[in-house]
Amino acid sequence: MRLPYTANPPTPASEDEAAIVSRIQARRAPRPLQPLDLTLLHAPAVADGWNGFLGAVRTRTSLDAASRELAVCRVAAVNAAWYEWAHHAPLATSAGASDAAMAIVRGRADTGLADVSVAEREAAGLGGRQWAVLRYADEMTRNVAVPEDVFAALKAECSDKEVVEVTAIVAAYNCVSRFLVALDVGEKNGTGPAATGGH
Repeated sequence: MRLPYTANPPTPASEDEAAIVSRIQARRAPRPLQPLDLTLLHAPAVADGWNGFLGAVRTRTSLDAASRELAVCRVAAVNAAWYEWAHHAPLATSAGASDAAMAIVRGRADTGLADVSVAEREAAGLGGRQWAVLRYADEMTRNVAVPEDVFAALKAECSDKEVVEVTAIVAAYNCVSRFLVALDVGEKNGTGPAATGGH
């Protein structure tokens, strides 16, 4: 980590900061505060906004867990955010993603997923909806602009609400990954997925 983590347990300087810490602890419960939280708490107001936004993106969307976690893992793989990968790869697996699917998600970070064959996707258990979400996450993360055919495939699988949710999830976790990597939160930079305990 390029900065020291804040104290754990935190030592808020005001009642407002104490309320912020309490909100973050409530969202994390039953887990303790994470290295990401202990970094963000250098700027309590930023930590509070982050907590509210990411809490909504993670827990208050209608998108199925497997699609959500596969999208987050694709962002992590493309951005080499192995701290993010370590937290979300097990969630993707718990939601039903196969080892073969996770291998596709973490591969081809430089070239993208367009050349993955239908047979390879099907063998990995990636259905049309999950594949559309993954392709969209890949294009948003690698290129920002999403080609029309990739958007059309997502729109064919998702409602307007879900398209907004997928877009927000991918955008949010690109923000998270860039924060994690820039500051080396969790000391995972340069380690790769194998060193994180994730698939």
